[in-house]
Amino acid sequence: MGYKDLRFKEDAVFLVTGGAGFIGSNLCEAILDMGYRVRCLDNLSTGKYENIEPFTANPRFTFIKGDIRDLDTCKEASKGADYVLNQAAWGSVPRSIEMPLLYEEINIRGTLNMMEAARENGVKKFVYASSSSVYGDHPTLPKKEGHEGKVLSPYALTKKVDEEYGRLYKTLYGLDTYGLRYFNVFGRRQDPDGAYAAVIPKFIRQLMRGERPTINGDGRQSRDFTYIDNVIEANLKACLAPSEAAGEAFNIGAGGREYLIDVYHDLCKALEKEVEPVFGPARAGDIRDSNADISKARELLGYDPEYDFAKGIGLAIGWYKEHLA
Repeated sequence: MGYKDLRFKEDAVFLVTGGAGFIGSNLCEAILDMGYRVRCLDNLSTGKYENIEPFTANPRFTFIKGDIRDLDTCKEASKGADYVLNQAAWGSVPRSIEMPLLYEEINIRGTLNMMEAARENGVKKFVYASSSSVYGDHPTLPKKEGHEGKVLSPYALTKKVDEEYGRLYKTLYGLDTYGLRYFNVFGRRQDPDGAYAAVIPKFIRQLMRGERPTINGDGRQSRDFTYIDNVIEANLKACLAPSEAAGEAFNIGAGGREYLIDVYHDLCKALEKEVEPVFGPARAGDIRDSNADISKARELLGYDPEYDFAKGIGLAIGWYKEHLA
């Protein structure tokens, strides 16, 4: 079962921070489609107003332009909210290496502000985005919670610190927090442009334009690419999870392992392109191989991803063909 049959109280209010971003806007849309009320908090630094513009006519949707670095904004936005889905953060490992201070400010202090606001306002569940990057240099596959290595980037460190705060806010203050370690999420509305764009939309855009994409490294690095609807399911199931599961972090992936060069050739085939890639240097801070053991999320959250890579990539390509043509 996915998320569409999940039920919350009739007048439930969800606050989605970073709600104008890729993952956040998909969460907003899914919750509105289910009939519940959504507040979107975003400063539009990386999120896009066009992602949420279609929702603005919906009386159950409220957009708050604000920054999680401001505690008063966090408190105001979370007043009367039942659930907080904290997606507001800056992504990208390479960018975090260039801007460590900004990442500390947004991803650590901003998340802490939101946790404190949620605690003060009596929010039922605080679900927040973590990342598979917390596994760092630990070599074992599949990645399993409790077996983490040394982090390789400021971005990864910010997510590790968020998880520690999540644990403390449960044990010290009784706030039910759930950290979701996303594994390479992809799907509709993911931005294909810019120097820090994720690899799947970037490749799709370049191939559609007839350009030669660059693969960083030898292409044999592997990822557990995870379709957006699996991530929506995880967030909403965390909101219904037992309090005993709170204070923990959970792998949210599809449980598969795709090599980047194979993904590239799959995209070429689907888009009917014959373009040889350019191979560039490996990126600093990147984990070489990554795939998720999702047994903990299955057991404690009831997470049961509907979309494997093949199913998800077909849907994603269809969306990009329609919207990037």
